[in-house]
Amino acid sequence: MGSRRGRLATTMADAGDGVPPGSGMPDVTDARPAAARGYRVIALVVASALFMQQLDGTVLTIALPTMARDLGVPATNLSLALTSYLLSLALFIPASGTLADRFGSRTIFCGAIGVFLLGSILCAQAGSLWMLVAARFLQGIGGAMMVPVGRLVLLRSVRREDMVQALSWLVMPALVGPILGPPLGGLIVTWLDWRWIFYLNIPIGIAGILGALTLIPDIRGDGPQRFDTSGFVLSGIALGCLLFGFELSSRAGTGWIALALVGTGLAAGYAYIRHARRATDPILDLRLMQVPTFRLSVIGGSLTRITQGAQPFLLPLMFQIGFGLSAATTGTITMATAIGALAMKALAPRVLRRFGFRRSLIVSGLVSSLGYATCALFRPDWPVAAIIGVLALSGFFTSFQFTGYNAIAYAEVADGRMSAAASFYATFQQLMLSLGICVAATVLEVGTLAGGGGAPTLTVFSTAFAVVSAISAAAFFWNRQFATDAGDTMSGHRP
Repeated sequence: MGSRRGRLATTMADAGDGVPPGSGMPDVTDARPAAARGYRVIALVVASALFMQQLDGTVLTIALPTMARDLGVPATNLSLALTSYLLSLALFIPASGTLADRFGSRTIFCGAIGVFLLGSILCAQAGSLWMLVAARFLQGIGGAMMVPVGRLVLLRSVRREDMVQALSWLVMPALVGPILGPPLGGLIVTWLDWRWIFYLNIPIGIAGILGALTLIPDIRGDGPQRFDTSGFVLSGIALGCLLFGFELSSRAGTGWIALALVGTGLAAGYAYIRHARRATDPILDLRLMQVPTFRLSVIGGSLTRITQGAQPFLLPLMFQIGFGLSAATTGTITMATAIGALAMKALAPRVLRRFGFRRSLIVSGLVSSLGYATCALFRPDWPVAAIIGVLALSGFFTSFQFTGYNAIAYAEVADGRMSAAASFYATFQQLMLSLGICVAATVLEVGTLAGGGGAPTLTVFSTAFAVVSAISAAAFFWNRQFATDAGDTMSGHRP
């Protein structure tokens, strides 16, 4: 196996990366030789941050009723703590690439984990709702820098022919978070105190910082040193208003506020687009959409993430409201999606090497959309094993799609623009996941009102699943536009 990998690397180095002359792409085999040999270790160090964030989010949702009781507020008010985190992400993700270029990716990555840990400690010490909201906002600043800069560390440290393998190693630990989160949250709330949810982050974060300082090189980009203040403000207003608008659209009685926020966000977004066309170094560089593989990955991935954002919102509601299942049973069933996703990660590099990115994304996109469309047919008399099987299969193929999109997005991006690409891609990821919740909630709200009010019926849930599945299936038209040899340098595919 080792000799085969060595021959493959030699062939890739001789053939080049498929980037046109004059693109500014340095010789990656010379720039990253040491780090490429240990890409699994680097990926696992970065994955510690993703694991911490995923675990924190899934455990927290289980504890919300208990937290509300201890803080003396209605449980619905705690959505402010969730929204403040989303707002912080929207504001600071676009700045992550520029800061990594200026101060070094390892420095910003370690600093982001430190800020996340500080926010976690303050969350655990919160004695009121507003202290919790402020602490979650601080935690979100760390999360906004942690995830895109962590991916940037990997992109800058790993050879392109090792990228698919590295991304699979990166995501594997992060997928364990949604599996462990629900049962761990239940144990903490039952036997300990909800504040231990945030204290759990401390050992994980410290291990991540020590691993990064020891094993990750501190690479600075050749990008601009000037910070795009105007772009930062405009993009922050646009993304913040859109995320808040999407979040409020899922609540009854806030329609006009949500509409006003979305309208403001769209207006600020239009203003940002005009600014970005004139700016030399915009904070979100729209010129990246001229790179074919990056553009197609952003569009296809965005459509897929709308469904992925809607699915964890719709399934628990349908199982508890439509089927009458308990929260514990619901959590056990929905874990099947995460288990299926985890199972795919070890196979993704082999599949891409055998079939290439284009064919793999076309087939996996259609199968995963069909799987989520099948959720529209779920009924209480379905065998639990059949439901688990459908969810595991859907998670399996959706996970493959994200591995493919996350890798091929950077196939033609010059090294000097990696930081801009990472922050741009992460921004759209967050926005589309939130939009998925908005779409699903809107369909439920409209369907419920059309049925005379009350709780949504199974027919309404079926309609919501059909709508979001159709959106992800539309990615087929963009997946077909990938070149037949797109990403072959990364996957090792040879027709």
